[in-house]
Amino acid sequence: MSSPKRPEAAQAYWQENLRLMLILLAIWFFISFGCGILFVEQLNAIQFFGFPLGFWFAQQGSIFGFLGLIAFYVWKMNQLDRKHDFHED
Repeated sequence: MSSPKRPEAAQAYWQENLRLMLILLAIWFFISFGCGILFVEQLNAIQFFGFPLGFWFAQQGSIFGFLGLIAFYVWKMNQLDRKHDFHED
């Protein structure tokens, strides 16, 4: 990563990064806590691959969701690096 030449560019980069992290953390919280604990009774009325959906979210769905969020974050951060000229290549 090159050093920021303009402080306002570094500030804009950090603001976009923070906004992205807060959105992804909210999604992660909803998937893991909301679907795995809060709404488990309602989701258990739905079958998913032979298992109640609430149970599936508590056991595997939140992990798959978390891995998907990590992949999305890496993809978005590469775009953000190029947008603000902080990319490595």
